Amino acid sequence: MSEIPRTSLRRSARLAAVPISAAGRAALGAGQRLVGKSASDVAASIQTRNAQQVFEVLGQLKGAALKFGQALSVLESALPVELVGPYRESLTKLQNAAPPLGADAVHAQLTDALGPDWRDRFAEFDDTPTAAASLGQVHRAVWRDGRVVAVKVQYPGVADAVKSDLAQIQRFGRLLGSVAPGLDVKSLLAEVSERMKDELDYIRESRNQRAFAAAYEGDPEVLVPHVLAASPTVLVSEWVDATPLSKVIAAGSRDERDAAGHKYLNFLLSCAGRVGMLHADPHPGNYHIASDGRLVVLDFGAVAQLPDGLPSAMGAVLRIAMEGDAQQVLKGLRNEGFVRPGIDIDAESLLTYLAPFCEPAAPQRFHFTREWMRTQFARINDPRHPEFNVGLKINLPASYVLIHRVWLGGIGVLCQLDATVAARQMFIDSVPGFVDAGAAA
Repeated sequence: MSEIPRTSLRRSARLAAVPISAAGRAALGAGQRLVGKSASDVAASIQTRNAQQVFEVLGQLKGAALKFGQALSVLESALPVELVGPYRESLTKLQNAAPPLGADAVHAQLTDALGPDWRDRFAEFDDTPTAAASLGQVHRAVWRDGRVVAVKVQYPGVADAVKSDLAQIQRFGRLLGSVAPGLDVKSLLAEVSERMKDELDYIRESRNQRAFAAAYEGDPEVLVPHVLAASPTVLVSEWVDATPLSKVIAAGSRDERDAAGHKYLNFLLSCAGRVGMLHADPHPGNYHIASDGRLVVLDFGAVAQLPDGLPSAMGAVLRIAMEGDAQQVLKGLRNEGFVRPGIDIDAESLLTYLAPFCEPAAPQRFHFTREWMRTQFARINDPRHPEFNVGLKINLPASYVLIHRVWLGGIGVLCQLDATVAARQMFIDSVPGFVDAGAAA
């Protein structure tokens, strides 16, 4: 095939059908309530069916749809299994059997990107892709100096498909909010839209990857492949034989899960201070385990620029919450924009709402489990629970959108790993403000 269709009417129709179907379910639910069915039972049934359709559709499409689906997939640990099962199955099928870009189309992309003599750069080039993802596919090749390399080739026409997908996805943002009320879907949609523009530019991604590779050169726990060549649509970097983190999640031993969780969380927390950038795509597909045990980090299209590292207020509020000072927690969140001016919120209720999310940083070692995460999401997403209204009053400032995505996504992956991790020491080492400077002095 010459090009994977990304702007077809069928593709748009699949996305557009989601909010239409949800509206139909809402109308049916209203009728069921009129004939005496419990409002809570009707609402739960509608939410379940909405979630199933959202996950199925996003899991079966590429481009921005799949990218947004991957951003949502970090909620897998938080939601009931019956909601995420269809999505997980669809995503797995897509990753394992996505229709590849044909050799002629790949060669045309390489000619446009690297010039008509592109073959002279390689000693070997395998036309069969080793992986197909949302924006492009990866080929294994041998560079002219003998190094084995990964060649990422962007799908032709994917930029136009991304624009189309994002326009459709924006239309059912409210529906996605009902699927996961604890997630600021509007901010996530805006952030994904902005990051997708960055991820389409492989020159930008190559600069990010080079910065990370230099910062982690020789690191005993993290391996970032070096970039050899880049154009806006082709990226060539070192090949690393490694086990996908998804396989550790599916079948890793206890020791493998804990070791992977340790390296994964340590990287997420430390990279902003070390590189001045935050790797902002915590999806497990971007992480592998090398034969020497190092965490291999891939895909640097989504990166937040944090030249001063993580904000110190983040660690300070977490520390104060753990100390139980409700009024200071409220003050800190107001100062950072999490509680908007004029919003009336009870400080003690706010602390009660936040306290369980501070648990990973309290003990020397914390066991991240699906059950723990589901308990937290059920607690804050149940309208019958008093803490539900507290969550509705909390705002997510634009400057924290990517940090929030990484933190929430990272916890989700750690819970999928079922890992026990010495998280507290990582907070001490890498999160500014977590240690009281006055007390430490």
